[in-house]
Amino acid sequence: MSDATRPVPEDPTTAGLRESLRGDLIGPSDEGYEEARRVYNAMIDRRPHLIARCTDVADVILAVNYAREHELTLAVRGGGHNGGGLGVCDDGLVIDLSPMKDIRVDPEARTVRVGGGATWADVDRATHTFGLATPSGIISTTGVGGLTLGGGLGHLTRKCGLTIDNLLEADVVLADGRSVTANAEENEDLFWAVRGGGGNFGVVTSFSFRLHPISTVIGGPTLWPIEDSAEVMRFYRDFMADAPEDLGGFFAFLTVPPGPPFPEHLHLKKMCGVVWCYTGPPERADEVFEPVREFGPPALHGVHEMPYPALQSAFDALYPAGLQWYWRADFVKDLPDEAIERHAEHGSRLPTLHSTMHLYPIDGAAHRVGKSETAFSYRDARWAEVIVGVDPDPANNERTTAWTKEYWDALHPYSAGGAYVNFMMDEGQERVRATYRENYDRLAEVKRRYDPGNLFRVNQNIEPAV
Repeated sequence: MSDATRPVPEDPTTAGLRESLRGDLIGPSDEGYEEARRVYNAMIDRRPHLIARCTDVADVILAVNYAREHELTLAVRGGGHNGGGLGVCDDGLVIDLSPMKDIRVDPEARTVRVGGGATWADVDRATHTFGLATPSGIISTTGVGGLTLGGGLGHLTRKCGLTIDNLLEADVVLADGRSVTANAEENEDLFWAVRGGGGNFGVVTSFSFRLHPISTVIGGPTLWPIEDSAEVMRFYRDFMADAPEDLGGFFAFLTVPPGPPFPEHLHLKKMCGVVWCYTGPPERADEVFEPVREFGPPALHGVHEMPYPALQSAFDALYPAGLQWYWRADFVKDLPDEAIERHAEHGSRLPTLHSTMHLYPIDGAAHRVGKSETAFSYRDARWAEVIVGVDPDPANNERTTAWTKEYWDALHPYSAGGAYVNFMMDEGQERVRATYRENYDRLAEVKRRYDPGNLFRVNQNIEPAV
């Protein structure tokens, strides 16, 4: 056997961690390492020294202590969807929570407790059985942990608020290895911080959410020709300002996928549209959607009754794990006609089938929470804008990235300054501060209390106050 193929003896401390964990400890020489290190965004290619697949809180404590004691870079991964790939790191230790998917629904109290490794598909399946739901995003393969800790925007924002507005409690493993509970009565400062402050303060091993009686919705896309996009966006801006809170709907530039449920004559056409989610009384749906049907008229009005999880998972097949993603984002307070013209210009140049721009409304119930009541500062924004260049082929990365940057550069002057952290790449401290605004200093104080050594820094990092 040559030296190149001879197994490298395992460090005794690593062997000790492997023996202590109930879950798997995976290193570069272990079978399954290449699969274990992958995240949703295939543009991210990092090689951690160790991946700890934790099965319970004790495993998480062991892994956190190991990383701290051995001064290893530490990343925490739930569903792995983070745009900037901040659930994985080079050379350090990754805590992979994916085995921790336990979900318990209390239908009488209308609450659900969710393990830190669950996805929203796991949650929707459990809660829908009881005719209940809690607000999340728009793709069901997204991890509960990452989406929640960043705020949680999606189909139900106008009706039910952000995901964090429905968070009742979180169990958190801190940098010193302690496991604590954060809620309105215990560790209140930590509870405030994890509602929007990301993974800066510890590993959240479980979440408890408030549920709402939402089972069947009326939803789906309305599409218009791309050449009408400026007019459509102006209609959308004005219509949503007065729309009932029962109606959610995000605006999108898109290329129509070449398959059902889209009619063949629209396949691969660049279009603009809105994906709707109506949760109000069904007998009022025709009245609510009447202005939408009459405007245009649309090339497609694919709105119909469906189970809520069906809408939540509608984009899963179009955006599987393993695509190349480049993200840029902003919060938006106003959408003047000049900005709409810039959107129409750049949105009509979608470089690939999967590339898109979305505007998610932030109003209704989300506006009834003050900007300092949680770490999520932009309660005065009306939309979260995200521009993504996406394609399966790495050879197209330069093209998709250039389009995304040019689009963002053109629209950023019309923005509110910061961005939704779940839509950000690794963009530096200035952007993090712009995102948290006046809440940043308070977050830095909480960080100093719970993670003074900044062990949890592979994230949109909030540095401990000095």
